[in-house]
Amino acid sequence: GVVVWHGARVLLVQRAKPPREGQWSLPGGGQQLGETLRDTARREVREEAGLEVELGEVIATLDLIERDADGRVRYHYVLIDFAAEAASAELQPGDDAAAACWFTLEEAERLGLWSETLRVIRLARDQRACR
Repeated sequence: GVVVWHGARVLLVQRAKPPREGQWSLPGGGQQLGETLRDTARREVREEAGLEVELGEVIATLDLIERDADGRVRYHYVLIDFAAEAASAELQPGDDAAAACWFTLEEAERLGLWSETLRVIRLARDQRACR
C-alpha cells in the first residue's frame, strides 16, 4: 500500500474488486514475481490512480486476515505501506479502482475506513511533519 500526499490531502481509491469491494482504501496490491517492493508500490499507484510518485520510506507492516462465517481464513495479506508524494493532483482511476480521490484527514475519517488504514495515514502524516 501507499499513503500518497498532495499538499494536505491523501489519496484514497474505491476498490472495484474483492476483498473490500466498494470500500475506500489506500492504493496498493500484489507484488509480481521478480518485482521489488518499491517498484510494486509505484506500479500500483500508477495503475489505480494514474499517478507517478516520489516514494518515501515504509510506514508500517501489518496483516489483513478475513475469515468466513465458519472461521476459516478466506484471505491473508501481508501489507507493507509506504509514504509517497505526488507532484500532480490529476487522477486517472484504473481497472482495479472504481474511483480515486484526494481527501483531507478529517474527510477520510468520515468514510468508514478500516481502523488500520486510518492509523497508517496518521503515522505517515506524523512522519511527514517531522521532516
